[in-house]
Amino acid sequence: MNNFYVLNRKKVTALLLFIAVFLSSYAFIDENKKTNKPQEVKNIILLIGDGMGVTQVSGAMTISGDKLNMTNSRHIGLIKTHSFDDYNTDSAAGGTAISSGKKTKNGMIGMSADSNRVKLITEIIRRKKEMSYGVVSTSSVTHATPASFVAHNISRNDYEGIALDFVRNKPDVFIGGGKDNFIKRRDQRDLIRVLENDGYQVVFNMDDLIEADAERVAGLMADGHMPALAENRGDMLSKATGKSIELLNRNRKGFFLMVEGSQIDWGGHANDTQYVLEEMIDFDKAVGVALQFAASDPNTLVLVTSDHETGGMVIQDGELKEKSVSADFGVSGHTGVLVPVFAFGAGADMFTGVYENTGLFDKMIEALKLR
Repeated sequence: MNNFYVLNRKKVTALLLFIAVFLSSYAFIDENKKTNKPQEVKNIILLIGDGMGVTQVSGAMTISGDKLNMTNSRHIGLIKTHSFDDYNTDSAAGGTAISSGKKTKNGMIGMSADSNRVKLITEIIRRKKEMSYGVVSTSSVTHATPASFVAHNISRNDYEGIALDFVRNKPDVFIGGGKDNFIKRRDQRDLIRVLENDGYQVVFNMDDLIEADAERVAGLMADGHMPALAENRGDMLSKATGKSIELLNRNRKGFFLMVEGSQIDWGGHANDTQYVLEEMIDFDKAVGVALQFAASDPNTLVLVTSDHETGGMVIQDGELKEKSVSADFGVSGHTGVLVPVFAFGAGADMFTGVYENTGLFDKMIEALKLR
């Protein structure tokens, strides 16, 4: 009898403990429902895999063992990439569409098709919200995609003029190659000295970049473009992304950061599968850095997309266990296919569906409540 009572008492105690845990869990879930309001977007980190289409993502998933950071998203969309005057956009028109919400002609940076300046999201957020902004790239900072968020020029090839716009418009952080565009100039101006006089800490290698602590930082890490990953670029992109976030996040009013994995595109132009996939994995590491920050900051929106697909890449075969793919290319240039958008964090649900590349600008402006 006593044993029976002890046994039942244990069962009752266990049952009561289970009920208590269940009710406390339910209360926690219910409380979350009460407080789970849409988070205000204060920071936007936009990562652009230049030349990255769905096939490039598929190939990178295979060789990574299906462990890409970008594919963890629950909010996925597709964008149309055509420019104002061409079915196949270039990076200048593609970047301008995203940065300004305006279609323009291939080759134009921050300009409308009729050669007028357009307002860039970086200019709008600084003026209306006093937010900080920066750009990071594995090409030259004066190349088409990063330039589209800083400069206005009728020609993407006017690298010296674009460098001058960096000096005039003063992004809080910019990191990539392109040092020669600032010092080896036809006008004989030393724009690095101008930057330093404007309060920039200008650095030329990763060690100095990691130690940089000024309000404005320029990292000109190569004379021209950054080397390919296979040429010992190392973890430059992910480290520069993390450092940029660290510096920009000092502004309590928020920040905008554009990070470009430039050389996915170059691998596509070269029809080089290994080049494409190595650069994809490197780009995804930078995505991981952005997501890690967003996980700790509920007011951060992370967007991962592309300006266009390059090469008409086709996966012919693959081996999941061996983590290998066999791919071919249809062209050496850009194509007009849809490219993906992966969205994470505050406001991510706004970026699903199929829409024009200009819609990215519209949705970012709406997320920041700048209509």
